[in-house]
Parts: sequence; structure tokens; C-alpha cells
Amino acid sequence: MSQEQKKRKQQKKNKKKKQNKTPRLHVDGIFMGYRRGLTTQKTGTSLIKIIGVGTRKESEWYLGKKVAYVYNASRHHNGSNVRTIWGKITSSHGNSGIVRAKFKRNLPAIAMGKKVRVMLYPSNI
Repeated sequence: MSQEQKKRKQQKKNKKKKQNKTPRLHVDGIFMGYRRGLTTQKTGTSLIKIIGVGTRKESEWYLGKKVAYVYNASRHHNGSNVRTIWGKITSSHGNSGIVRAKFKRNLPAIAMGKKVRVMLYPSNI
């Protein structure tokens, strides 16, 4: 290795990572589908798998938190084509950490498998 390469390597080691000054306000989740029975599905209630939550007890902390589905629309409205559908986590679903959520407008079926943002507010601490 040449002198210059060693110098660059040393500079990379010495550089500190830039710390993020804004706090994290959401956790990612995945919209899995609608609440359903054997022959019917209830599109008014969505099932969401929160990343990092594996048990019913862990999912209870998220009850009452806001959920946002953010997507890009084809037309601009108010200077942007980004839209959001807001909802709220209502209860746990099963024992594997999945939660139920109700949205102001039901989520479209094309959103299944896509990410949603589970906001860490309102806090109940």
C-alpha cells in the first residue's frame, strides 16, 4: 500500500459518524390484510405486523398509537403528490404480535404487503 492509501484509510477511521439530531417518531409495520373469517372479510379493520414485535404482550404497548399509510398519487394536490391515510391501533390480534387498526378511509387492497408507519405517539407513559 502506498503512503496515500494508508493516509486515506486512517482518515476514514478517524471520521466519526454523523449523529442524527431528530428523534425517531415512528416504527415500520406491514399491512398484512383485512380481518376476516372463513368466508367473509371485514375491510373496516386492517391487520398490521409491527417490525420487532413478536408477542401479544409487546403489542399491547402500541394500542392507541397512530398509524399512517403514505403513498404517491398520480396527480398533484396542494403542491405534492404524496398522500396519507391515517388510522389508529385498536387491539391485538392473536398471539404473534399482530395488531388491528382502523383507518379513516379503508386501506386499498393494493396496499397489502406495503409499509405503514406506526407513530410513537400519543404516549401513554
